[in-house]
Amino acid sequence: MRRLLVLAALGTLAALAATAPASAKGPSTASLTGPGLGHALRIAGYGEGGFGTPLGALVQLGGFFPQVFGQSPDPTTRTRPPGDLGPRYRVVYRVPGPTRASILVQDIYPYAKPSPVTHMRPGQRFWGDMRTKGGWVVSGAGLKAALVKAGLPKLPRASGSGSFPWAWTAVGTAAAVVLLLALALRRRGLTRLRALRSSTA
Repeated sequence: MRRLLVLAALGTLAALAATAPASAKGPSTASLTGPGLGHALRIAGYGEGGFGTPLGALVQLGGFFPQVFGQSPDPTTRTRPPGDLGPRYRVVYRVPGPTRASILVQDIYPYAKPSPVTHMRPGQRFWGDMRTKGGWVVSGAGLKAALVKAGLPKLPRASGSGSFPWAWTAVGTAAAVVLLLALALRRRGLTRLRALRSSTA
């Protein structure tokens, strides 16, 4: 009897393992946009391929499955993690479905301190009536490394504050030159006018 129960339990576990991928499909494509990227960066690979490709690593490390379908234990939180998150990047996923593909959006903070962070807005509709669970996920250094491998800069783009003084200096210099030329021309004109008046007097 005990042997039959064990066999039945093993059969149930096998059935659950067989149906899990069908109910929790990963994305087939993903593109990343954000500061420092001149164009949308395609994240190559397979969404269900584990850590072997950039897309697989992004899905696994970025919290895609718990943010979309939910998971136990649940690694997501409803509150924004503390600390400096840095610049925000956006990933657009294309997720194949039973009848048609769905588009899901996730925000990623790869330069967040002390660890990269992702966020997915809850309630995004996919596969007809299904909606994303959403939430925040604190990841690890591997997420940033995977994105850098896909083409993300190793360091965040400079804020640009250093370039503004130079820009303003150039503008100010040009304005000063124009002003000096205008004053010189005006002075020259006044000198000619005075000379003309004195000659006719």
